[in-house]
Amino acid sequence: MPPSHDHSHAPAPDAPPPTPEVLARRRRAVVLMLLLLVPVGLATVVGLVALWPDDQPSRAQQVSATFFPPGTTYPDGRVVSVEPVDCSLPGAEGEPGQELTCATVVVEVLDGPGAGEFQQLDLPAEVYAAGVEVGDELVLTRDAGATGAGQYAFFDYARDTPLVVLAVAFAVVVGLVARLRGLAALVGLAFAFFILLQFVLPGLLSDQSPTLTSLVGSSAIMFVVLYLAHGFSARTTTALVGTLFGLALVAVMGALAVEAARLTGLTSEETVQLSTFDPTLDFSGLVLAGVVVAGLGVLNDVTITQASAIWQLHEVDASMGWRGLYRRGMAVGRDHIASTVYTIVFAYAGAALPLLLLFELYAQPWEVVLTSSELAEEVIRTLVGAIALVLAVPVTTAAGAFFATAAGGAAGAATERPMAALRTRFAR
Repeated sequence: MPPSHDHSHAPAPDAPPPTPEVLARRRRAVVLMLLLLVPVGLATVVGLVALWPDDQPSRAQQVSATFFPPGTTYPDGRVVSVEPVDCSLPGAEGEPGQELTCATVVVEVLDGPGAGEFQQLDLPAEVYAAGVEVGDELVLTRDAGATGAGQYAFFDYARDTPLVVLAVAFAVVVGLVARLRGLAALVGLAFAFFILLQFVLPGLLSDQSPTLTSLVGSSAIMFVVLYLAHGFSARTTTALVGTLFGLALVAVMGALAVEAARLTGLTSEETVQLSTFDPTLDFSGLVLAGVVVAGLGVLNDVTITQASAIWQLHEVDASMGWRGLYRRGMAVGRDHIASTVYTIVFAYAGAALPLLLLFELYAQPWEVVLTSSELAEEVIRTLVGAIALVLAVPVTTAAGAFFATAAGGAAGAATERPMAALRTRFAR
């Protein structure tokens, strides 16, 4: 029975010292890692410092501030009574009208300057149809400059409780199952949201390049998230190399595709609203920035899986050469590519489902629909992300195979492992 493997990358205690050739290969592997990542890391830090937004509000922020009266607050209110009201719309001559039911509600203000007051609000038909009952909590708007009945208005439903419960459940499940590594991943996720909220989004609203802002922010996120969740190791470095390659490829291909397809970026209600706040924003660049940010999670998943597969293969047989590691790693990678391509395509299709439903209703040929600006933006976003994902697999596999054979050649060359049968079976 072969001895159990302890998943360590260190050579056996009784193994002879590594040869000068092995030491040279190890040094080359370390130098190559540093040559690849240190300049990128330094450029990321410099980019964060140079591009970090100042405290001055952007043009879009200045304009958006005028859409709401100064001093507007958003207190919570509890519904104490609901009275349905018929608000049907009359039809045109000879046509039936539209039957609608609105509501008049009385709410108790729960916080803010008017806490404890009772206010009467009118709710539109779509809000009442979604369900409003006594005891429900609503988010209100309070106009500090208004008086009487116009001071408060309905803004949205209060969703604090379900969101907080789900967030706590998510953190608990991740901590229980993944333990310290899962908790480290949550800390990395918090850092990612910090960079997105404090650097990427303000940068996109400023005069900075959306592509450069998203690339610098994404690189910073990946450096911290990968090493925080998976530790400082050659395995993590391998995944980081593949991820950074994928991000760079997304940026280059996305820029070429957006320019060739002449995408304006003004294809949704949100971007049209942004254009009213600041028409000088680079909306084509926002399309590309969205592609880069959307590719973070999928690239991270694919590259860390490939890196882990390579190093696990190396642990099974440290004498396996670069070609053998690459060939068997790609066997795993091809299966991962096949499943992940479906994941990324269906994820984008799900996000664009309302748009697809609208096109289903339009009497237009499918070739016209597919090349329209609205759908072309989704198609290009999907294809660019998928191409970068697919090409990141062989790059990560090649880097992992090189690092594994260069850094771990001593153990495989000095000791004979009784794993021939397992190796033959795995190769099949």
